[in-house]
Amino acid sequence: MTGVNRGLDGVAVAETRLSTMDGEAGELIIGGFPVEELADNATFEETLYLFFRGRLPDAEELSAFRSDLAECRAIGDEVLAVLRRAAEEEKPAMDALRMGAAAANLGTEDGDPEADALRVVAAFPTIVAAYWRYRVGEEPIEPDPDLGHAANYLYMLTGERPDERAVRGLETYLNAVVDHGLNASTFTARVVVSTESDVVSAATAAVGTLKGPLHGGAPGPVLDMLKEIHESGDPEAYVREKLEADERLMGFGHRIYRVRDPRAAVLEAAAEQFYDDDDDFFETITDFEDVAVDLLAEYKPDRDLETNVEFYTAALLHGVGVPQELFPATFGIARVGGWMAHALEQLEDNRLIRPESRYTGERGRSWTPIGER
Repeated sequence: MTGVNRGLDGVAVAETRLSTMDGEAGELIIGGFPVEELADNATFEETLYLFFRGRLPDAEELSAFRSDLAECRAIGDEVLAVLRRAAEEEKPAMDALRMGAAAANLGTEDGDPEADALRVVAAFPTIVAAYWRYRVGEEPIEPDPDLGHAANYLYMLTGERPDERAVRGLETYLNAVVDHGLNASTFTARVVVSTESDVVSAATAAVGTLKGPLHGGAPGPVLDMLKEIHESGDPEAYVREKLEADERLMGFGHRIYRVRDPRAAVLEAAAEQFYDDDDDFFETITDFEDVAVDLLAEYKPDRDLETNVEFYTAALLHGVGVPQELFPATFGIARVGGWMAHALEQLEDNRLIRPESRYTGERGRSWTPIGER
């Protein structure tokens, strides 16, 4: 071994039909569709079917798939007890999701990997919503089998049936972020199943990976930043202060994209409808983006730091009404579809994922008895 690819940059370890991106052109293809087309038109169930079956469903197939998914939403009393305890101890939502995910197959018969994957995807919104209800001092709300995946999540959070605008906004988000190549959490899921472990374990490990602030934790801080700027009315001063202190500006820069993240445009368009003309918060958001991009180019001319998906995720989820504490967990509700599809794909032609490391330690040491050290 002659070199090290830190962070596995540029190393391909799997073939996938699920998604691909062009970081130079700012393109993202999900299941064969440009992200702009899929995110704006598909229900999340259609996207899941596309991932699980390799094509879009017809009306009859979609109805059956929705029913199958709805039948898997319920979680048992043992899981609810864990979520109640997590809420009482004010554990973060991602910790609660990890705990719930690990128990997602309690009370069910051992099934095939696809059945277990469907169960995990269906249970994630129920886990997050039940935890949140406990956090706000309310009892969890049973899933409604008559509601779609996105609508049911919003319903379980509040007890009120959401309007179509909120449902469409959330579905656009779920579709836009369902998969994104071999990102850290998806890679984790594939590594786990490559050992011939189960997909529930893969989902649990992936949640732990997504919890890290370098992966799924930025939209909440972005919203805090935007609120602060909205109050101050001086985005330029904020950005200059951050950059001169050599601090990271949340919502900008991406490991893959050298241009504006294509998901940012999708989510910007979806978010705008939630802010009317009397509310200038969205104007603050777009003005700040322009200022930040210009100043990033000024302060860091050797880097391509453009708007990423997290920037408008904050605006959209806030507009939809998802509590800020649940932003990362809602990301998990979307991305678990990708995790499970990748896990099943890995199992189709599996080989244990086992990279190597480069040794930099000592050599030639001789053992010294403890009394002589």
